[in-house]
Amino acid sequence: MKKPANSSETSSKGGSLRSILDLIPWVDFESVARVGIFFFIGLVGASIVGWVIFPMVLYSKQPQPINFSHVVHLDSEKVDGVEGETKAEKCLYCHLFYEDGTFGGIPKLESCIECHDDPESPQGESPGEQAFLTDYVAEEKEVPWLVYSKQPDCVYFSHIPHVKMAKLECATCHGKHSETDKLPLYEENRLTGYSRNIWGKRLSGMYFKKEPYDRMKMDDCAECHTKKGRKENNACFVCHK
Repeated sequence: MKKPANSSETSSKGGSLRSILDLIPWVDFESVARVGIFFFIGLVGASIVGWVIFPMVLYSKQPQPINFSHVVHLDSEKVDGVEGETKAEKCLYCHLFYEDGTFGGIPKLESCIECHDDPESPQGESPGEQAFLTDYVAEEKEVPWLVYSKQPDCVYFSHIPHVKMAKLECATCHGKHSETDKLPLYEENRLTGYSRNIWGKRLSGMYFKKEPYDRMKMDDCAECHTKKGRKENNACFVCHK
């Protein structure tokens, strides 16, 4: 037989419940709903400003001094000067490694004039080549290219262990530039002065890869090092000198 509840306990519990219920009529549900609506509107507005409007204002966009077609230069039927059997080999013909192991990066004028040596004799009919021959080759002046992947001064990065040892394709980090006929706009952070490409087009790319080659963030490096069995290279001092 079930033991009846103590009358004092029942009275106490019932009193507490009634006290809570007595407070409900005094709650202004309209005010609560109004506050909730304003909070939601403010949250949505702040999200739009922070994720859409602010990035648009933060970055300036400007074209390269002249256009450069990677497609044309990698087309063996149109260009004979670029040597290599594969696209990767052709890329390294211009973006070469020097004898001391340093990476050449964007080719200097001396590399370009191996083929474009006569300002009066263009190899094609593109406005970009005409401007290059007239404004730079004839004047013996370097093209002031805007570097999409320029790292901050505090960052050290060597291409040799990634290209020569790890055998990574250039497109893994830099995208398929070999398939581009027109150079994209250069987006510069107005505060830091660095290219947007080294961080990625959107902050959410740190967690959800939206770009096909958004692969130059620290977590991307750490992920690759881990897969390659090189976790020791994830230490901060490896890249930040």
